[in-house]
Amino acid sequence: MSSMWGKNVKISIFGGSHTEAIGVTIDGLPAGERIDFEEIKAQMARRAPGSDSTATKRKEDDLPKILSGVNSEGVLTGAPISAIILNSNQKSKDYDELRVKPRPGHADFTAQVKYSGNNDIRGGGHFSGRLTAPLVFAGAVCRQILERKGIYIGSHVYSIGKIADEPFDLVNIKKEKLCKLSTQYFPVNSALKRNEMRAEVERIAAQHDSVGGMVECAIIGLPVGLGEPMFDGVENKISSIIFGIPAVKGIEFGAGFSVADKLGSENNDEFYYNEDGEVKTYTNNSGGILGGISNGMPIVFKVAIKPTPSIAKKQNTINFAEGKNDILEIVGRHDPCIVPRAAPVVEAAAAVAMLDLIYERN
Repeated sequence: MSSMWGKNVKISIFGGSHTEAIGVTIDGLPAGERIDFEEIKAQMARRAPGSDSTATKRKEDDLPKILSGVNSEGVLTGAPISAIILNSNQKSKDYDELRVKPRPGHADFTAQVKYSGNNDIRGGGHFSGRLTAPLVFAGAVCRQILERKGIYIGSHVYSIGKIADEPFDLVNIKKEKLCKLSTQYFPVNSALKRNEMRAEVERIAAQHDSVGGMVECAIIGLPVGLGEPMFDGVENKISSIIFGIPAVKGIEFGAGFSVADKLGSENNDEFYYNEDGEVKTYTNNSGGILGGISNGMPIVFKVAIKPTPSIAKKQNTINFAEGKNDILEIVGRHDPCIVPRAAPVVEAAAAVAMLDLIYERN
């Protein structure tokens, strides 16, 4: 299994949902950067399970223990950072049946075939969303370095099911808004929509089902000229790490798929000089990227998150042991909707990608 990402900032994520611990090693960060551990804990808490009615009842503290790369004063030493997060609340017996009955919509079947049945089935093993916790840790470290460079990242729950939040203004996104969103557990632009979304998740959970949605993420302060054309552009870099998040099934930048039915005169972002002599665009259908290169406008993208596969409804599946069709009725603790918890993960992935991109220029 390859769980490594990055060219300049490299991360390697290890562990499984029910192993003793999960963790990450981060290589390529400079010496001398001071890290605020309270800010890291705040980001970890946004993703942690068991804190909301829309999430799984599994409760984990998710407090990272740093093993290397940070000195006694909380400053990066330049050596690889290694951190672990203990798993303390597993119920592995809930997954016994899944050794022979793969969950529809989950990686149980493909992992069984690829690894000849040697994969860790407990909690999904290395395929579990639990592995996003070390990614959030890595992103929380990178985020602090980015903010010292004037680069800010934030996201909101764009939709759950058919209920949609107010979208970002693609042209004018303020630092204050992103900083506020990036401290919230269930970030939204409209508190009223949050209440509607919660009610929808609870309604669907009562039916023993799950629901998906979308996260919209924005990055401001990125200088013009980062990224390369074709295969190493800003979209490529962001997309490659975003698709490392379990349950992600799609991504679009700026106006996204809606550009397909626009005219060129409608889609083109016209240029102008602002009062400071900077080149800006009146619209931002490109999502801040042209030819794979940042153009100075906000980087904005949406991520589609599928419904949680583990649902309590009876589902058709197969039985590996008996070689026949079968019925699966899942027990255990699972999220009826993972979209609110996915928001800080998307931000974290974007932070790692942006720092990797910046160090490409150096």
